[in-house]
Amino acid sequence: VPLGVFWSIFLGLVWLHLLEAPDPSVVPHYQAGVVSFGLSAIIELLGEPFWVLAQAHLFVRLKVIAESLSVVSKCILTVTLVALYPQWGLYIFSLAQLLYTSVLVMCYVIYFMMFLGSPEATKKSFPVARMKALLPNLVEDETFVSWKEARLTWSFFKQSFLKQILTEGERYVMTFLNVLNFGDQGVYDIVNNLGSLVARFIFLPIEESFYIFFAKVLERGKNVKDQKQEDVAMAANVLELLLKLVLLIGLTITVFGYAYSQLALDIYGGSMLSSGTGPALLRCYSLYVLFLAINGVTECFTFALMCKEEVDRYNFVMLALSFTFLCISYFLTYWHGSVGFILANCFNMGIRIAHSLHYIHDYFRESPCRPLAGLLPSPFLVLVYILSGAITGFSEVLFCCGGWMARLLHVGVGALCFAATIATMFCTETKLLHFVRSQ
Repeated sequence: VPLGVFWSIFLGLVWLHLLEAPDPSVVPHYQAGVVSFGLSAIIELLGEPFWVLAQAHLFVRLKVIAESLSVVSKCILTVTLVALYPQWGLYIFSLAQLLYTSVLVMCYVIYFMMFLGSPEATKKSFPVARMKALLPNLVEDETFVSWKEARLTWSFFKQSFLKQILTEGERYVMTFLNVLNFGDQGVYDIVNNLGSLVARFIFLPIEESFYIFFAKVLERGKNVKDQKQEDVAMAANVLELLLKLVLLIGLTITVFGYAYSQLALDIYGGSMLSSGTGPALLRCYSLYVLFLAINGVTECFTFALMCKEEVDRYNFVMLALSFTFLCISYFLTYWHGSVGFILANCFNMGIRIAHSLHYIHDYFRESPCRPLAGLLPSPFLVLVYILSGAITGFSEVLFCCGGWMARLLHVGVGALCFAATIATMFCTETKLLHFVRSQ
């Protein structure tokens, strides 16, 4: 938390005094927005120990309820204030962000206040008995710092810092180098937020949940021969089916997203979004979702098993990749506008996927299990995807985006192709269907 306070103040001053600020007549209350978002980051850090404890002990329901309540509260407040007081500008989003973090932290604090010391906690032999134990304290007969844990923490900090650059790097390029004006940044943000809905609501929960699963089933730092073979077989089976699941979701979004990007943006924001660079951005983002899907599962397995030395080696790879990614983002943006950011992200994800696939292949080399077979869909299903992409693309040329009747015809063609794709999945991926039903 002290580090969070320092960085919030330091970066807040950078954003207020060193970077370009928007015109106050167009975007009022910018300064208040910077301060409130820094404050919300500090509030969220206060709840971090509770979040870590809940994750480690698989309190999935708590996490779902806390995040749902905080998101719903934020959305209700945002919509209400935008409808009643639109002139408040950034005050609205600042208040909504503060409410989101406050509700999130309070949910965790209230739950653990009720849970710690309860008969249920005693029955589970929960390692924490009182709320006081979650505050910083000195333990007798122990060193002030566990250097082994400190080195591991430092490794993960470097990794998370580099991942932040790789995940949000284009925003730093936009902010510090001014390669796009504020209008183009706004269109990019709208498309980015729409495109990332699937990643946030489907892929991220899968990645977080199965990271814990793999970390519990297999022991970090041990090779496949030294693990229990039944655990290895179970982890390999789950990994294979997870890869197949996210691959099919990603392929479906890529194939149908290409033909329906313009229509989606036209319905969402009118001709302002559907006539400019918006459709090209969303089409590229549909392809990027496929990379996101595969990268999420492969990295969650890889990071669940890497030892400290492997994490450190990977950090060097990510450092080089971060520099390359930022350079490619800069040059591609000058060459192809905001679409260049998404193309750079695809390149970045492709390299990360290649590293994770190499790690998984090496890990299971001495085992009969071959989980990477999950990335090979049925040839017949691939043919259906190709036909669906061709038919919906032709439909877009014919019908989009005229009157409502033409739009309905375009949607109808897509619905038929989508139904044919799902029916083919049911026929060809029976093992995956059983996994989805059971899990």
